Amino acid sequence: MATPAFQFTTKATIATFGGTLLKLTHESAVLGCPMAINVFFPPGAFGRSTPKVPVLWYLAGLTCSGDNGAEKGFFNYWAAKYGIAVVYPDTSPRSSNHPGEHDAYDFGSAAGFYLDATKEPWAQNYKMETYITSELPAALYSYFIVLDNSRVSLMGHSMGGHGALTLFFKHPGKYKSTSAFAPIVNPSKCPWGQKAFSGYLASKQEWAKHDATELIKAYSGADLDIFISCGLSDENLIGGQLLIDNFVAAAKEAGRDRQVTVKYAPDYDHSYYYVSSLAQEHVEHAAKHLGVL
Repeated sequence: MATPAFQFTTKATIATFGGTLLKLTHESAVLGCPMAINVFFPPGAFGRSTPKVPVLWYLAGLTCSGDNGAEKGFFNYWAAKYGIAVVYPDTSPRSSNHPGEHDAYDFGSAAGFYLDATKEPWAQNYKMETYITSELPAALYSYFIVLDNSRVSLMGHSMGGHGALTLFFKHPGKYKSTSAFAPIVNPSKCPWGQKAFSGYLASKQEWAKHDATELIKAYSGADLDIFISCGLSDENLIGGQLLIDNFVAAAKEAGRDRQVTVKYAPDYDHSYYYVSSLAQEHVEHAAKHLGVL
């Protein structure tokens, strides 16, 4: 085993769907605090060095941690079927103790918005983009050598859907695919995003760099294959937090409307009942791009 960037401590080893879910902790230098993650390994992953296992990252939403998707998303069943590892990171630092950090569900603790803050005091350790795209994967791929760092995809829910889309656009070539459940796709225009961006970012000019609707207009990479799904009874779709139509319009403006698929599911809401019901389609979307379907 190669020397990792930092040491993981295993808090639990859980058998599930023929594979293994590890609950891990570590100290993050980027975030300046201890962090917890979940990692699912498909059947037969341990005890071999080749072929390596492709990796799918699941980014969770507001109020959530790495436990939500691992325990309620039903992703592990489909990941086991296709031989994919799933990484479930946390959604923010947990012990920075800034004033007001734990006062609201939509800002601070459990609401890091997958960006690097530039406004004090949050800029000191709310650096979720660097943590998710650099520090944590470097450590995981060196510690668990069975993970294939050349075959990696992203998916996410709500705030995590925002993260899955924006990180895909901002790091071209790093991820094979991205998909999102009920994502916040135009945060510059919705209450959740405006609150987060006002708090984390020092200048309003920075907002577009973290907004998927703006990023797809400027994206100059290869053809896309983005899959978005959402329940038609989703209270946040109805309430104007998600603004999926704005993203679709931006994709059309950029000549990429045929590269974005949006599926609306009648009756479903914003909860993990919905996420788990659509888990198969999202894992299979990634599996296609990871070369296992």
